[in-house]
Amino acid sequence: MISKNNIKYIQSLHLKKNRDEEHIFIVEGPKMVNELLQSGLQVEQIYAVDGNWLQTDGVNSNAQVISSDALKQISGLRTPNQVIALAKQKPQREPDDKLMIMLDGIQDPGNLGTIIRIADWFGIQHIIASGDTADEYNPKVIQATMGSIFRINIMYTDLEDFLRANTLKIYAAMLDGNDITQHPKIAEGVILIGNESKGIRENLQRFIAEKITIPSRGKAESLNASVALGIILSHMI
Repeated sequence: MISKNNIKYIQSLHLKKNRDEEHIFIVEGPKMVNELLQSGLQVEQIYAVDGNWLQTDGVNSNAQVISSDALKQISGLRTPNQVIALAKQKPQREPDDKLMIMLDGIQDPGNLGTIIRIADWFGIQHIIASGDTADEYNPKVIQATMGSIFRINIMYTDLEDFLRANTLKIYAAMLDGNDITQHPKIAEGVILIGNESKGIRENLQRFIAEKITIPSRGKAESLNASVALGIILSHMI
């Protein structure tokens, strides 16, 4: 049986300030928890409604069987899915690659989660994000990554400071940019994606070496940020 104090503690981790204080985040569902167990991250606790599931390789000795009602109380999902794990957050580290994604104020958790998954698909290991970009440990972000969260390094920082010290070419997704379908492939650089509604902040635009765009044939004003990134990467790398 899970105690009331533990239930309250896990519920508190659905809030960013508590996750940041504890350096702990929540992972839900068999697929995601299996990905977590294979990631090498430190797993603090696992709660599952199925005792047989706890025989999975990598499950630690602190794993605990709980009732379906208890799972509903600690889950952030509309339909809780068998198992929840608590894990230590990844240490933030400086990017050490020559091809990166930069996010300026991507605030929708679903968008960020999909961007992380797209980065993983294309083999990009590092994302640099502004401080007002959605929290990578937001449960909606984690679910949207489908496990890619465990493989991608995200560094939250002041983008202007980062760009001032950066030596890589900055490609910015903007409506008045060069057609990416005609663009040569790149092996290094930073691909900058702006806020879903406001675009790229003015103070960052002086660092842009080249604007790039996806040519439109219809009447939509813009594309979803994660969709745009996927199209850009498919043409450019």
